[in-house]
Parts: sequence; structure tokens; C-alpha cells
Amino acid sequence: MILWNEATAIEKQKALLRPAVKQSQSVQTATAAILEQVKEQGDKALLNLAQQFDKRSNARLLVPHAEIAQASSLLTTELKTAIDIAYNNIKQFHQAQQPKALKIETTPGVVCELKYQAIAAVGIYVPGGSAPLPSSVLMQGVLAQLAGAQTIVLATPVKGSETINPAILYAAQLCGITTIVEAGGAGAIAAMAFGTESVPKVFKIFGPGNSFVTMAKQLVAQQVPGLAIDMPAGPSEVLVIADERANPEFIAADLLSQAEHGEDSQVVLVTNSANIIEAAQVALSKQLNNLSRKDIAGAALENSSFILVDSIEQAFEVSAQYGPEHLILQLGDATPYLDLVKNAGSVFVGDFTPESAGDYASGTNHVLPTYGYSQVYSSLNLLDFYRTYTIQTISKSGLTELAKAILPLAAAEGLDAHGKAVSIRLESIVND
Repeated sequence: MILWNEATAIEKQKALLRPAVKQSQSVQTATAAILEQVKEQGDKALLNLAQQFDKRSNARLLVPHAEIAQASSLLTTELKTAIDIAYNNIKQFHQAQQPKALKIETTPGVVCELKYQAIAAVGIYVPGGSAPLPSSVLMQGVLAQLAGAQTIVLATPVKGSETINPAILYAAQLCGITTIVEAGGAGAIAAMAFGTESVPKVFKIFGPGNSFVTMAKQLVAQQVPGLAIDMPAGPSEVLVIADERANPEFIAADLLSQAEHGEDSQVVLVTNSANIIEAAQVALSKQLNNLSRKDIAGAALENSSFILVDSIEQAFEVSAQYGPEHLILQLGDATPYLDLVKNAGSVFVGDFTPESAGDYASGTNHVLPTYGYSQVYSSLNLLDFYRTYTIQTISKSGLTELAKAILPLAAAEGLDAHGKAVSIRLESIVND
């Protein structure tokens, strides 16, 4: 337990310090070599990488369309229904985010417009890890579908002699994704960035991954002209703000739901009640022993902090300093405090709003900024799959009026040709 008001500046900093992300020179060097290999050898490199890293002796790259179509028949009714519910909720929430064009006459005769255009080709990366992640497909695929991307490429690793999980294929089918690449890691990112014989080149790459995937995204964004990525990625994290009446069992469950993601995940509890901290720690020990991933969650808890503050208002100050990916408010009445929320990726309000709801099916997006990037990055949203551009249309009278601003500014900046492009037109207007 950390007594916030008694801690030194260094102790406070340490309490909110995230585990170091593995971004060593060796990771960068190895990733750069993989990128170059895929860039030069295309499909051949992907097949070699599948054999090297995923132990696949007879690897294939693309999932046949017929296999995608029959995926639903391989799912239990319960799982298929769950995916359907999640898909519909995510679609409903993000459909409401559809942008509208803007048209304004800034000066008589000067009309300015803002237009939206879907990014034509997008890549979606879905980690393989120890379990299939259909939710990750939905969180990205629904948005690409709603935006109207012409090309959607989904890449996910497949291990050894396994086949791609039908839940992944069914979620992709709902999102209208027909190009599914059985490749993972830095190689998959390279394939989508550069394009290969089988994998279409995309213009923006989305999705989380390990340190090699993260490094690959950063490197290809620097190497390929016109290529963008969604956001920097890091280990999962949650911060819970709880009052003295909060349920310690709920708190423990929420902390463990993030701790089980990985050993480098981080969970933080901030409360004005020492009793809550003690009770939550007891509940954590009890619940941890019943988890299938207890070793992973237990290791993550080593990176975590339990902070005692003087007031709930101060708890929000601590949260803003940390900038959590997920912020859970287990407060009797959170409404008076919502305006105090700062630097959070996604907020979960009330005792019965677990972070798991946002991860799967409430409708909000679970692709969120981590590692303090919530100060400058937003949760994944529909606009991330669009680009904007502007249009201006100016009449003769409009240019005559606007020249009063253009010509002095061009002269002040010493850009004669800029001024000439206006004055030559003004002369033609006078001579008409």
C-alpha cells in the first residue's frame, strides 16, 4: 500500500512507472532483417518465416473463400450468437460515428468544403498467442466495413499443424473480409506494408501485437511512403478508482481481467479507503488461485500498485498523471466526478460495468492507447479509417475581396509567385 500524501516524488513516480517495453536494439535489428527479407522475397519469405517461427512444414498463405463461408457451421450456437451480439453492438455504436461533409462560405464568393474519403486499403493484425481473438477481428473489421474500405487484409498467425480458428473466420465473414493471411509477427506486417504475390499492399495497418509486431509497424511507417499505423502499442493496463463502499470482489476481478493478458500488464487501484485495499488484496489472492492463467496474472501483479489517497478528487489527479488505457470507476455515484476524467482511453462507470464488457460486446472499441499515450491518442474510432480533404471554390468577386489578405501576406513572406497567381487574375477581372 502506498500512502500518496506521504510518498516522495520519486516514490510516486515509481508507483506509476510502467514495466519497460522490450524495444532493444536486438529486437530492432531482427525485425529490420525480417522486413527486408519479405520485401525482397515476398511469399517465399512468409513461408520460410512460418516454418521458422510457427513450426509449419506445409504452410499456406491465404484461407480459401469456401473455408471462410463454412466457418459458421463449425461453431457452437452459443459462440455464434455471442459473436453476432458483439458484432451488432459494435456496428451500432460506430455507425453513429459516420462523418458528415462540411460546406461553409467564409467570405462572400469564397466557399470551403471538408470531405471524407475511406482509406482504400487497410490491414488488420490479429495476434495468435494462446487463444483465438474474434473480438479483435470485430473491433477493427466492423470499422473498416462501415467506412467502406475497398481492400481489407486480415493477418493472423497459425501454429504448427493447427488450422485457423473458425471463430476468427466467422467474425471476418461478418465484417466482409475475404483476404485472410495465415502469417504473423513482423513478417505479416511487412507483407501488408510492401505487398507480396499473395498479400495486397495496404495504406494503413491496425492492430496490437508483441514487441516484434510493434517494432515492425513503427519501421514500415518510416520506410514506406504514404503508409500509416493506428497508434503505438504497449502492454495492457487498468486503473480502478474505488470508494469505501465498493465491492472488493469486483475490484479484484477487474484487476485480474487485465493482469491475465500478460506478465508485463499493469493494474493499479486508487482509493480513499485502506480497508478497501486490504479487502481487495485478500480477494485477489483467492481469485488468482482459480485462474487458468494464474502464473501470468501473478507476474503482472508484481508490476502493480495499491494507492491510498485522501479523497476521490485526488484519486482522479493520480489517474490523470498515469493516463490509463482502461479507467474503472467503482463509485456510489460517479456522475459528479466525470468531468474530472482526463487522459483515459476508455472509462467504465459503476459497479456493474466491468472492463470485460468493453473488451467484447458493449459496443465501444477495445483498441486503446496504452503506456501513457492516452494523453495524445484516442480510442480506435470510425474516423481512423477515413482521410479528410478540403475543397475551395472562389468566384471573381470572392477573389477580389480575398486578395486583400493574400497579396500582403505573400509580399511579407517574400513569395512573389504566390502573389502573381492572384494579381494576374485580378488584372483579367478588371479587363473583362
